[in-house]
Amino acid sequence: KLPSWARAVVPKIFYVTEKAWNYYPYTITEYTCSFLPKFSIHIETKYEDNKGSNDNIFDNEAKDLDREVCFIDIACDEIPERYYKESEDPKYFKSEKTGRGLLKEGWRETQDPIMCSYKLVSVKFEVWGLQTRVEQFVHKVVKDILLIGHRQAFAWVDEWYDMTMDEVREFERATQEATNKKIGIFPPAISISNISLPSSIRSAPSSAPSTPLSTDAPEFLAVPKDRPRKKSAPETLTLPDPDKKAL
Repeated sequence: KLPSWARAVVPKIFYVTEKAWNYYPYTITEYTCSFLPKFSIHIETKYEDNKGSNDNIFDNEAKDLDREVCFIDIACDEIPERYYKESEDPKYFKSEKTGRGLLKEGWRETQDPIMCSYKLVSVKFEVWGLQTRVEQFVHKVVKDILLIGHRQAFAWVDEWYDMTMDEVREFERATQEATNKKIGIFPPAISISNISLPSSIRSAPSSAPSTPLSTDAPEFLAVPKDRPRKKSAPETLTLPDPDKKAL
């Protein structure tokens, strides 16, 4: 699925490893590639109860980066035609359980409740002659994935809206098992760690899901200056707040 100029320089089979840390309402996701040690995608996410009005949310994390801010509208932005499904189009979907939808032009100004998912996306590809082109291409791919994924999250609200946290954990476990079975024994298996901490040290608001946290912060949090990033573009996503329930 890569463009021809990218297929010319990569092997036919390679693995992309995803690592994710969930400190809701703050999450981190990082992607690396098996044959390109100088390639990585780093995504930091913060959630707030607003319409995307916080322009300074990543000032500390991105103070040394050249940033471009993009607003992603899950209802009105165009997606690649091959991914379009009318049942997942927020302009035509109306939730039976919550009554939310249809999201028409200007919905961000009238929708209540509402939340915004702020994402700081950094792409690094240190290969001379291809760096800028690859980084721009990856940013476009990431933007499409964020748009499609959050459209689906809204359109599938009736499927997850009533789930308890125990049911969410069981869904995660079943998905982990199915994924490991599908990809086989050669790539690294997916692992989900549940280590609960005392509620007094959780940073999430009381209305947020009680997500187990790990006592060990990822390495790139401890030494952020050792992680050079060549191109960065924060992405902001606005979508109706699902009454503080987990997406």
